[in-house]
Amino acid sequence: MVSLQDMDDLLNAHPFFAGLGPKHLDELAGCARNERFDAGDYIFHEGGMADRFYILRHGQVAVEVKVPHKGSVVLETLHEDDTLGWSWLVPPHHWTFDARAVSLVRAISLDGVCLREKMETDHELGFHLMARFVPVMGERLRAARLQMLDLYAPPA
Repeated sequence: MVSLQDMDDLLNAHPFFAGLGPKHLDELAGCARNERFDAGDYIFHEGGMADRFYILRHGQVAVEVKVPHKGSVVLETLHEDDTLGWSWLVPPHHWTFDARAVSLVRAISLDGVCLREKMETDHELGFHLMARFVPVMGERLRAARLQMLDLYAPPA
């Protein structure tokens, strides 16, 4: 079992949390847990309750969308040190895409309800998290847009 101090160290070592002070890392560690997914496991499904986000420590995750008459299409493949999931921030807190482990995945998950409560009482923490998530959201939307343009382009 990972202690709270060990979780602080894991979060502190991740680039996503670079520059956060010990107080905020401690708050985040209280919402965190280690996770493991085997290749082929779905981490979440589109439309499901978005109750957490993931910091990938090892492995690859395919972010997928179901396309009529084509099945699942990979929008983006995420790797070690990437962040997965931002729907926990945006009401109604439902996943926008599917996420599937391509290989063995080890991740830290952070509970969205716990984080939203902490952000509500500690606005500085909320600011720091939003400043980190906005670029992630922009990148995922850009990747989805590019893939959709390719999917719906007229045949050559």
